[in-house]
Amino acid sequence: MRLSLITIFLVLFADQATKIWVKLNMAYGESYRVIGDWFYIHFIENPGMAFGLEIGGDYGKIFLSVFRIISVIVIGWYLWKLTKKTSTKPGLLVSVSLILSGALGNIIDSVFYGIIFTKSTPFQVAELMSNEGGYSSFLRGKVVDMIYFPMVETILPTWVPIWGGKLFTFFDPVFNIADMAISVGIGMMVLFQKRYYAAA
Repeated sequence: MRLSLITIFLVLFADQATKIWVKLNMAYGESYRVIGDWFYIHFIENPGMAFGLEIGGDYGKIFLSVFRIISVIVIGWYLWKLTKKTSTKPGLLVSVSLILSGALGNIIDSVFYGIIFTKSTPFQVAELMSNEGGYSSFLRGKVVDMIYFPMVETILPTWVPIWGGKLFTFFDPVFNIADMAISVGIGMMVLFQKRYYAAA
């Protein structure tokens, strides 16, 4: 249980610290180059799912927020059950803890950021707990994304179906530490599935 709690705390702290810093110090769409032309801090807000994917409309946003909360409850229950088994591998605990903490990190944005922050625009940095109130309401906040790795930018050959002749960027989505935690946790579970569940 201790390993899980440490993992969850570290991910949540890093995720929320970076998001709050970005909200209070960067205008929407602003970028800082970190390393060369392939690593930027680029501030956007995502009204939908991970890696910039969206689910449509106001009702879609509420549905997504409720779905995230239910998912966290289920994952949390599963993690609690794992901690009660002496045969559970530490790697499995870390994997599930990463997924849970990542989901929690993005839920915090969805549930509370619309209430506690003013709107971020290309011309104005957001404020925290302003007298004007927040930019939205409960469950309608947007998830803050800022990590951008455009490692390869090229024009694809015209013979490539659909995208031929167009600018292609890899890796194009902008994401956050919570998204990374979820992806790493799922990746670990897929890669080490046999080891984690052997005689568990």
